[in-house]
Amino acid sequence: MDLFVQKQVPVQTVYKGQSLDIGFRIDLLVEDKVVIELKAVEHISNIHLAQTLTYLKICKKKLGLILNFNVKYLKSGIKRVVNGL
Repeated sequence: MDLFVQKQVPVQTVYKGQSLDIGFRIDLLVEDKVVIELKAVEHISNIHLAQTLTYLKICKKKLGLILNFNVKYLKSGIKRVVNGL
């Protein structure tokens, strides 16, 4: 089964009716539904969660994943983020 995956997707931000190009980019967007942020950090911190949640809210998506590759086992570096919409 093939999945449609986009990489480095620009996040369109509108504030008070004006479009802003503030440089936000989603690392991977799967099937136009799941936002995936890739990291290689000591540990996933609150700022990473906030970043992913911000992308979800701006793009009106429900589910995001943070994948941290700086871990011994990849499954321990996965964090699920859900936007309550």
